Order: sequence, then structure tokens, then C-alpha cells
Amino acid sequence: MARSSSGRSVARAGATGGGATYRGQMPVNWYAALLVIVLVGIGSIAFAKYHYNQNAPVVEPTVGTTWHAGLGIDICGTMQKPLAASPSDAKTGLTTTGQGVLKIAPKDSGEAGNNATLGKFASGYSGFTLTNTSIKYPSSSSAEYKNGEKCPTGTPDAGQVGEVKARTWILTTETAKNGEQKETGGATTLHPADLKFADRQLITVGFVPDSTSLPKPPGATSLALVQVLAGGSQPVATTTTAPGAATSVPAASSTTSSVPAATSSTATTAPASTTTSSKPSTTTTTK
Repeated sequence: MARSSSGRSVARAGATGGGATYRGQMPVNWYAALLVIVLVGIGSIAFAKYHYNQNAPVVEPTVGTTWHAGLGIDICGTMQKPLAASPSDAKTGLTTTGQGVLKIAPKDSGEAGNNATLGKFASGYSGFTLTNTSIKYPSSSSAEYKNGEKCPTGTPDAGQVGEVKARTWILTTETAKNGEQKETGGATTLHPADLKFADRQLITVGFVPDSTSLPKPPGATSLALVQVLAGGSQPVATTTTAPGAATSVPAASSTTSSVPAATSSTATTAPASTTTSSKPSTTTTTK
């Protein structure tokens, strides 16, 4: 009986996998493997983040970049005069050179990359207010217009509810058959203050009815932008020079004409003294 009882005890111990001592043992290898996996994962994430920061994509315009764009402002169907040139001592790099031409030359990261927006330019231009829901042209006689308000009496869109929006185009490097610069785009945004600048861009921002499609900036603005892109002089200088050149041309022309005039009078005088004086005098003496 004792021998049989011992056999049963051994059988039960074998069925339980070695008894209570084995069941209480900690699976060290399993926990070690789990720890290694966690550490490798954390290391991979840290390495990937470091690599991304070292090779982060560059968003233009960067500090040191110079772009140009054209800007028109339409209030209730009336295109406003181009913004006057920014002062030469402007602290911002987002300025206007006059005739609606904008110069995008960021001075710091706060106005570079995705921060180079139309709203950022407006915030640095005295008297010009532009948000995604309101706009005020920089003039003492101009009111601030907000989404949902009506255009005032005397404007082309009088009585109609307006909203602030912007429309953009990009001038290509191609020229149309009529000699004009080709452009692409025409997309409209209802978040004009967030509009990011692009090189060779035409922008019209304004307060107009929902059904109104904003027109391109005035032809003079587009022409001035094309001149700058082609390496020409600043728009303001070009405008001043043109009348000056037109005035100097006639002046040079009149100077040129005075030379022939002097030559003509000399030529007339010489024959007059020779023909009139000599001939009658000689004939009278002979007779």
C-alpha cells in the first residue's frame, strides 16, 4: 500500500509540471525580451525625430529670399488706388514699392515660410486692416467692412450683403500672342488673411457680394509687376522716369531743330549779301 501511494504522489507531481516550486519561478527571459523590444522602439523613434529635424523640409520664402507680387483691392465693386510705397525704414520685410507691387523679402522667421501671408503684410502696413472676416482700406474716408454687412449707397454693389475674400493668379514665364504675360489660377479663398504669398503672384482682395467674382488687379499693376520680374526698375522710379523721359525727348528735339535753324539762317544770309549787294552794284557801275 505504501509503495502504491508513493507512485500516485509522483504521478500527480509530474502532471502539475514540477510542483509549486516551478510554478512560482519568475519568467526572466520573457521580461528581458519585452524590455529589449521597448528600448529598441524608443530608440527608433528618437533617431527618426532627430533625422527629421536635421533634414526638415524648407518652406519658402526663406530669410534672404526676394519675391514680388501684385495687389489690387476691390471694395463693393470699386477698385481702390494702389497702396502707397512703404516707408524706406520699414521694420518688416513684407512691403510695397508702389503701384500695387509687393516685395516679399522676409527679415526673420516670423514673416518667412508659412508666415509670409497677406495678413502679415497688412499688419505691418499702417492703416490697412485685413482679417478673414473684415477689411479696411488705409484711408481716413474709408470704413471697415465686415462679413454680413451691406455695401453702402453710391457703390456699384450698393445694398448687397458682402464678404471678405481674395482671388489669386500666378504669372507664368510664357507670353501670349498679343504680347501679354500669361497667368494661371484664379482660385478664390474666404480666408484672405491666411493667404500665403507666392512669387509672380497676382492678388485681388476685397469686400464684395458672395456671387461676385473678384477681377484681376488693374493693368497698370500687372505691367509694373512684369517690369520688376523682368529686372526693370522699381515701379515708382519707372513712373517718375517715364514722364521725365518724355519731357526730355522734346527738349532734345527742339535743341536739334535749333541747330538746323541756325544753319538755315546762315545759309540765307550768305546768298542774300552776295546776290543782292554784288549784282546790282556791278550793273550800275558798268552802265
